[in-house]
Amino acid sequence: MSSEILKVEGIRKSFDGEEILRGISLSVREGEVLAVIGPSGSGKSTLLRCISQLETVDSGMISICGKVLVKNGPEGKAVYADRNTRREIGRHVGLVFQNFNLFPHHTVLRNIADAPVHVLRKSRREAEEAARALLEKMDLSEKADAYPCQLSGGQQQRVSIARALAMNPTMVVVTHEMKFAHDVADHVVFMDGGSVLEDGTPDELFSHTKNERTRAFLTRFNENS
Repeated sequence: MSSEILKVEGIRKSFDGEEILRGISLSVREGEVLAVIGPSGSGKSTLLRCISQLETVDSGMISICGKVLVKNGPEGKAVYADRNTRREIGRHVGLVFQNFNLFPHHTVLRNIADAPVHVLRKSRREAEEAARALLEKMDLSEKADAYPCQLSGGQQQRVSIARALAMNPTMVVVTHEMKFAHDVADHVVFMDGGSVLEDGTPDELFSHTKNERTRAFLTRFNENS
């Protein structure tokens, strides 16, 4: 079994006395894609910001690539690693923002294939074959030769995620696109009210959920889609 690249245990975070994260725990293994879904205000973005060191937690543990970023001290409050360790951990973590940052003068195919060619030293042919496979998985095969300005916002988001996936990373994806989460993720976490209410495979959550709040969220989402 592959090793845990990301491990989060019991993290809590409050803003102005309001608890936004209420003991969140989850893990992601090497090569996995975790999709985090849930209603607005459930704490999804705050979770990502804490993992990527854009926010600090009040308590709990986060480890990335085997290095502990933060853990509880003797008084039960968060104690962060030293600056060098935090910097080293930061080199393994990136955050894809909602504005996508695609190269406007490159085609969709080139946006995805360039990094594997220049960073992973793959051949152009190999990188483009992998890019086309990712586009097919995301129902964007016909957009390979299009430019970012010719895509909708949702399509640009999927291209930016495909670009990240082309580097074979471990990924945590916060998304409101349920089909994307179902098709791409290895497992899915449903958050509501700052807590993880359900964690399972896409089939378990989307087709056989046991949690009433998850079911209600998916029903409302499908009605509004």
